Amino acid sequence: MSETLSRRTVLVTTASAAALAATGSFAAPASASAHGRSRNKVLVVGMDGLCHDRLDRAETPHIDSLIAGGTFGTSLLYARPMANTDSGPGWSTISCGVWPDKHRVTDNGFGGDYGTYPPFMTRLAEVRPELSTYAGLSWTPLKDHGTFAGAKEIYAPSGATLEKDRLVTRRTVRLLREEEPDVLFVHLDNTDSVAHASGVDGADYFRAVATADELLGEMLDAIASRSDRDRWTVIVATDHGHVPQGGHGGSSIDERSTFVLAKGPGIPAGARPRDTRLVDVAATVFHQLGIVPDSRWELDGKPLQQRADDDFEALYARLRARKDEDGIPKDIRGWTHAAPSGWSVINKAMGKGGTAEWRGWSFATDDFWSRTRRDEQRELNIRARGIFAVADASRWASRSHSGRFDSTLVSPAYPVRGEGRVRLEYTSLYRHVDGQSAEVLASFNGRAPVVIDTLTEDWRSKVRSVTVPVPGEASAVSFHFRLTGDRSWFWTVDTVEVGAV
Repeated sequence: MSETLSRRTVLVTTASAAALAATGSFAAPASASAHGRSRNKVLVVGMDGLCHDRLDRAETPHIDSLIAGGTFGTSLLYARPMANTDSGPGWSTISCGVWPDKHRVTDNGFGGDYGTYPPFMTRLAEVRPELSTYAGLSWTPLKDHGTFAGAKEIYAPSGATLEKDRLVTRRTVRLLREEEPDVLFVHLDNTDSVAHASGVDGADYFRAVATADELLGEMLDAIASRSDRDRWTVIVATDHGHVPQGGHGGSSIDERSTFVLAKGPGIPAGARPRDTRLVDVAATVFHQLGIVPDSRWELDGKPLQQRADDDFEALYARLRARKDEDGIPKDIRGWTHAAPSGWSVINKAMGKGGTAEWRGWSFATDDFWSRTRRDEQRELNIRARGIFAVADASRWASRSHSGRFDSTLVSPAYPVRGEGRVRLEYTSLYRHVDGQSAEVLASFNGRAPVVIDTLTEDWRSKVRSVTVPVPGEASAVSFHFRLTGDRSWFWTVDTVEVGAV
């Protein structure tokens, strides 16, 4: 697996691609039809435990054609202590559009907080009650715990896993051919079942993946056979990966790996986004239906079409392969000391030696940085997208060094003339230890920076906001992020935004 791409999801099929293009499927979303149901329709197909890095070893013509002509991204999940890489948290994240620190499903015991952060089917029942919605579930806990509650029809057959997949597909195909469903979620479970029994590197698993692709093809062919008045988005995603011998729940890259494959109205063909996340599925469903989520929903996802556009995203061409971090595959290019335009790093007081990648503030991808050392909470940097800034004093000090970690990340100068107050917001993950100092400072018109915020305890990945009064004569402000310490952890910064209050 190369550098992380991130996750949001939408899809179409091979024979149906031409048919959908002919129907206007690639036009912008439109309003509801005269019959009270949306002309824009969505099929979400969840393939449980499907390892994207095994796709090239299985017969998957439908998935292959979608990869060739659609949007395909890979990304990594959280790990403990936030949540296990299990199906309960994975499908809850997909359905609710928020991370486990919000929906509170941390393992296959479920529990959680679907009341505050409901499934997207529940939201649709509230804001578009006229829609015809369906959930076909091969894993019955998704029905028992209400992970797709709100769908007008929920079908969860009993029996052997593969037979349940076939029954769910048969029911879905009949709905697509004979009725007028608007939004469908279909869960196929056999790939996960076989992975647990036989691992993901044998003939049994590759046959299971090929069978899932065949079932997907049946659904896509049913869409292609429909009237040409509808515009379809199809979304395919998985909930987690597997270790090679089969199994998940832990923090390995294999277990954390997920993918998003997509095609539909307004979704770029041939795109390989590096900033997608699994929470983007629900946001994409809403967007494709023309629904603007209420800010009070507090979704963590965004529509697949919306790319991360902060300054750090300009650094992909400058990312490097490992230098001192010998536990990372050589083909992964995921770090650089080169700051983006307008940014700088001050290392005048930085200690000598240490791990080269992390000598002062660096810029990295999740796929690179979270591989450096497992189970130290780097896996929790879930709200960063694409490339982010990181000061990792712990990894720097893991090699011979002298002195202490002391590095400052400096932002561009933002105009503030005429403003009474400005607000700095940034996405951050911070792990604290006694003796470590993490400060945000503001410099107006290039003068000596003053402290405006100090982090004194762990800050789990989320937006941090600081409001600063603007001196009357000031025309510009830059912000300094300084981490110091002898025995320290780490601090990440992403999506920096400055605006008037």
